[in-house]
Amino acid sequence: MSFQDKNTVVCGTEDLLVSLCNSVSKVLTAATASKIHYSAMVQRITKTCLKPDIGCFVLFDGGFSGLVIINFSSQAAMELYASYMLSMGMARDELARSHTSDEVSNVMGELMNQIVGDFTGKVRQEFQTHITQNQPKMLALNKQVMLSVDTHMDQPEARRVTFYTGAGNVFYLELAVDRTEFIKLFDFDAQESVDPEDLFDQAGQASEAAPAGDTRSETDAFLDSLGM
Repeated sequence: MSFQDKNTVVCGTEDLLVSLCNSVSKVLTAATASKIHYSAMVQRITKTCLKPDIGCFVLFDGGFSGLVIINFSSQAAMELYASYMLSMGMARDELARSHTSDEVSNVMGELMNQIVGDFTGKVRQEFQTHITQNQPKMLALNKQVMLSVDTHMDQPEARRVTFYTGAGNVFYLELAVDRTEFIKLFDFDAQESVDPEDLFDQAGQASEAAPAGDTRSETDAFLDSLGM
């Protein structure tokens, strides 16, 4: 008798997606002190894209490979940026005025980093495997850019989920991953999950210790590599 004949729990792409969506809502809710939620319906898509007004992407590899993209409208990005900075004690008249500001891109990139960090912790906790991520790239865009995962995928799958901010603005998460299943061989104790507040504290300490980078030059270099 194989282990699949014993009512073994099997988890797949949708389970990974739910964990990722929970990380997005958990981290952004904690960061902005407003309720971030996502649709109960998920779309199957055939391609992943960075779209206006702000697109962010991060690649991960390890136990499985994939690509995460979040596309923000200017309204959603500015709402999340302002709520986060105000909760950190910044005065409202000191906030950036436009979603194309480097400050907005930097903050949204930091939040994306915390989201994926929380997700990688969930992968260790819930799926008992390990993935690594690259540094998230956040770009202010005025046109659509196609992206694909530069890995050998036998059966790639892609999904899109709609998210809503506390003020009702919309943004979209896209996940591209090789089709995979996790089969539970035996019961195990889940590890302690990561607290988003701890992630924000760590990120704040790291940003204070590290010198400011040239975000604009990095963006230009990336766009040049795409032929734009």
